[in-house]
Amino acid sequence: MYSSSSENRNNSFEHYYTEEPSTVLKVKEVQVKLRNGHLYIFKSPSGVYSFGALDKATEILINHHAPVFGKVLDIGCGYGVIGIIIKKEEPKIELFMSDINRRAVEFAKINAKDNNIEADIRQGNLYEPWNDMKFDHIISNPPIVAGKEVWMKLIEGAFEHLNAGGTLQLVAYHNKGGERIKKYMNEIFGNAEDIWKEGGIRIYISKRNQ
Repeated sequence: MYSSSSENRNNSFEHYYTEEPSTVLKVKEVQVKLRNGHLYIFKSPSGVYSFGALDKATEILINHHAPVFGKVLDIGCGYGVIGIIIKKEEPKIELFMSDINRRAVEFAKINAKDNNIEADIRQGNLYEPWNDMKFDHIISNPPIVAGKEVWMKLIEGAFEHLNAGGTLQLVAYHNKGGERIKKYMNEIFGNAEDIWKEGGIRIYISKRNQ
């Protein structure tokens, strides 16, 4: 995904940031062990990021996100790792997940069932599935290489879809687009800060104050 060749990067990225992935379906098992020792198992399909392995940014977000409560939206959920683990660790939350990729949504539903959690999981681009709904927290490993327009709309839409006092939490490589993301979060929300730094990866948080 982070190949120095932009052509290879774009071709690879098309496989999962698309409504209907063209890759032949293959499924691998992914095991995720948290810092607290809890172990989770997921079915990971080809054509959905990241196939067959947990990427480092997602791992950091799972382990170090700020506390959440109420209604939580995992946007761009992939096969469901972030939202499902947060729900299992914080069972009182009400979980919502969505992705543009139909295969991602299919396997997010499978993984939610396999991990015995309830969630409202929908297919659609960014906030299209959620209409006028509002959430207490929105969390994501955003698709930076989809282009600036996508992650900017994700941030703008988060402000519109958060209740007062709600947070947007995004994870990114600071020197591979993350710095621009944090700056734009600050422009839209009037605040943005790092809540975790590790190996060039940052978790950024903004709060809707009104």
